[in-house]
Amino acid sequence: MGKALLGFLAALLAQGAAMAQDISRAESWGAVATPSPGPVRVIGSTGLGCIAGAVELPNQGPGWQSVRISRNRHWGHPAMVGWVQAFAGRARAEGFPDLWIGDLSQPRGGPMTFGHASHQAGIDADIWLDVNPKPLLPAAQRERIPEVSLVLPGGSAVDPARFTDRHVALIRLAAQMPGLDRLLVNAAIKQELCRRHRGEPWLRRVRPWRGHDAHMHIRLPCPADQPECRGIAPPPPGDGCDATLAWWFTEEARRPPPRRVGPRPVMPVACAGVLTAR
Repeated sequence: MGKALLGFLAALLAQGAAMAQDISRAESWGAVATPSPGPVRVIGSTGLGCIAGAVELPNQGPGWQSVRISRNRHWGHPAMVGWVQAFAGRARAEGFPDLWIGDLSQPRGGPMTFGHASHQAGIDADIWLDVNPKPLLPAAQRERIPEVSLVLPGGSAVDPARFTDRHVALIRLAAQMPGLDRLLVNAAIKQELCRRHRGEPWLRRVRPWRGHDAHMHIRLPCPADQPECRGIAPPPPGDGCDATLAWWFTEEARRPPPRRVGPRPVMPVACAGVLTAR
């Protein structure tokens, strides 16, 4: 067996072992059903962090219904929970039906077994882009609601049969809400927003990212009283309807590089205490 093939097989084995380690770590965080006691404390980043003292978004309220409740992922910093409630109330006042609220964070944050690379620090939330009228459904029925993509297969543009002015209005309403850091949507959705509203200031907060073709990802900045929280740079100036958006439609963007094999990112040391606190 040649050296190149042996090296390739070794890399595959190493990657498999790393993925197994990631899954095991995520399962440990997902197995904890309640938040840690004590005051709220955001530690690390949304992609590598945790939260102590998280609060739970109620399963339903004025303007929203949480979905996939059995996952136990509707926890976050009080500012995040309050933001979702305030936005749902504002959307309702603007004539929108109840919003489906997807994942926030786990009771103590941390990595998840499937679905997200972020959402670890209690300052992220997914809000589905479903503007259809909704009855108040029992929690069990909200487990099976499918997400419907608003983007054409291949990701070249929004689906004109599904994407409407009401979707634009809902995203715009969210992007103009106080306290928001950024709002992630599929690049095709951002492209359509640029086509309709190029130059408007709120577009700066709307950033393209892979997936996000059926929901918008809300992210808040690190709360001012959380020195252990690690945020990212604010969105660059401008509306984002430029070469940085065009890049998402190139072959390079459509084929992201394979995950690197090497040392795994290390959780902040303080998160170990959050995970085990009783």
